[in-house]
Amino acid sequence: MTRLTLACHRSDRTQAVLDGRRAIEGFGIEATADEPEMLFRIAMREARYDITELSMASHILSVGRGDSRYIGVPVFPSRAFRHSAVYVRTDRGIAGPGDLAGRTIGVPEYQQTAAMWVRGMLREHYGVDLSGIAWKSSGERTKLDLPPGIDMHEIAAGETLDAMLAEGRIDAIIGPRPPACFVNGTAPVARLWPDSRPEEEAYLRASGFFPIMHCMAIRRDVAAAHPGLAGAVFAAFNGAKAQALADLALINVLRVSLPWIAAEAAAQTALMGGDPWPYGFGRNRAELAAMCRYAEADGLTSRVVGVEELFDATTHGT
Repeated sequence: MTRLTLACHRSDRTQAVLDGRRAIEGFGIEATADEPEMLFRIAMREARYDITELSMASHILSVGRGDSRYIGVPVFPSRAFRHSAVYVRTDRGIAGPGDLAGRTIGVPEYQQTAAMWVRGMLREHYGVDLSGIAWKSSGERTKLDLPPGIDMHEIAAGETLDAMLAEGRIDAIIGPRPPACFVNGTAPVARLWPDSRPEEEAYLRASGFFPIMHCMAIRRDVAAAHPGLAGAVFAAFNGAKAQALADLALINVLRVSLPWIAAEAAAQTALMGGDPWPYGFGRNRAELAAMCRYAEADGLTSRVVGVEELFDATTHGT
């Protein structure tokens, strides 16, 4: 049996693959669990693992410029609404999305998927003109070649976005983790949408999107050598996810340490059209096309990448 290496974050959706309860049929797997940021840097710089979790924005970027070493599988282990990821100085007159125009905004990485989603939402859902924004990045996992009209610079070594926000040298941060000055209350900083859930639910109803953050992917040489691998990866992760969602509904013994998790899971399933965490190419095609559009508008790609280019051809029918 061919043995392959696999790396992804640990969650209820991935655990059964990591521990072997859901096999990738026909293959032996040596699994590694790590934080996404580490895995993405390894994937983009080393392509160390045969199968890996990838940032969707970086995947679109590398496919668009023709140097991608991985081909995607339409398994999306990380999705998140990102309205709660926008933190602003409360002393700058920023009361709504439109007030971000012309500001200086920090991002952990300009190519980070969370930041790409927020820019896309600001541009297309809220009608914000992003052309005058100055972007400050902590450092990129792979080199960017942005067009001249986009003002993006990496901050100096030794600087941090948190300190810059706390000291008022930037107006806002977009990031999946809250800045320390917000958590500790040491600076006049708040979320742009303090009660983000109603805004996120309204966005879901308007767009139909539960923002995709990551996908699973196979190194291209490995996929070429094993034509059935992409389908096997899809089946294993889809099965693991289905089991995780089923576990949320169990009430004999709660599988998650939240007292009303079964009722909450049922409500979210109803709100999200029967499947709160959809995998597959066809079901997510419109959302993926929006991401490709956002990447081009952000200058991450010089063209709008075709959705089919991102995923192994054997998975296009999923």
